[in-house]
Amino acid sequence: MPIGLIVAEKLFGLLTLIVGALLVYFTFTSPPESGGRVVEYSFVFIIAGLALVIFGIFLLLARAES
Repeated sequence: MPIGLIVAEKLFGLLTLIVGALLVYFTFTSPPESGGRVVEYSFVFIIAGLALVIFGIFLLLARAES
């Protein structure tokens, strides 16, 4: 497998991991307070962020084979 694809996979995994971690952190520390029932659904963003973190870890640990 070309080295460029392996590097791209690892960088995409790292980027996904960072975005997921930031999503979880900012949703957990400062949930939206714009009124209404928005705060009740902030758990959806935490779950989505955790899914991104898991996917990022998977991409970082996966071994590319040809």
